[in-house]
Amino acid sequence: MVEAGPRVAVAVVTMGNRPAEVDALLASVAKQDVAPERIVIVGNGCPLPEFAERLDLPGEVTLIEVDENLGCPGGRNVALERLRAFGDVDVVVELDDDGLLVDADVLRRVRDLYAADPRLGIVGFRIADEHGETQRRHVPRVGAKDPMRGGPVTGFLGGGHALSMAMLGETGDWAAEFFFAHEETDLAWRALDAGWTVLYAPELLLQHPKTSPARHAIYYRVNARNRVWLARRRLPLPLVPVHLGVWVLITLLRMRSVGGLKAWFSGFVEGWRESGGERRSMSWRTVWRLTRLGRPPIL
Repeated sequence: MVEAGPRVAVAVVTMGNRPAEVDALLASVAKQDVAPERIVIVGNGCPLPEFAERLDLPGEVTLIEVDENLGCPGGRNVALERLRAFGDVDVVVELDDDGLLVDADVLRRVRDLYAADPRLGIVGFRIADEHGETQRRHVPRVGAKDPMRGGPVTGFLGGGHALSMAMLGETGDWAAEFFFAHEETDLAWRALDAGWTVLYAPELLLQHPKTSPARHAIYYRVNARNRVWLARRRLPLPLVPVHLGVWVLITLLRMRSVGGLKAWFSGFVEGWRESGGERRSMSWRTVWRLTRLGRPPIL
């Protein structure tokens, strides 16, 4: 007997350089006690093997290969476009290709959370390494140390999360222009501005290797560029210089690398010179909502 509830899909974007990790992730999806309706795997500028035949995956499996690397948000948009065309999915769980679902009840818990709250837009998972440690930057609250404290928040982690397809119909999909960095904040702010809830659910665990975002060669430049784009796209005009001024100060205090600082300020200038997409400022009501949730949008 099929249990009623929101229909859940799984989407994975890969660049083809982690075949063993993708196999392990998909095997953990196959072991879930509630099978996904669909699995969509996007080869972001790379060919894909026949995962379905090799791993005996549940549900309908769709493989999509794109000619170029579209970045994290662009690749996820490809999966969302295909799921929207199918028209038979209510929630999509997006997982990093080097993540792992340790528990077998993750998709069931996701389904139940969305069934209980029709205005639940985004659910963020807890990210922990193979030793169970969650990095401080992965706790979605300012100054928070306890990764097990769940509840409504202002942001989420791209490595493991769930998105309401109905919400995306209102907010739009990922900001593909960002390519990498701050795309989660952009989407979370749009969701909150449209009246949806962003929930951090630490009981939903994605095991992920401990990494630093600075491992990417483009990190400092793109991080700064996207910070400017984020402010220009989403903040009321009086808050744009405040937000960016705060982050210039934070960067000067934190950064220890002269090369990193040069790259960061190069990206900062690029963010002003180039368009980061359409400006749709959040309301002042949303500014207050973000503030009440513990992260005013000047941070």
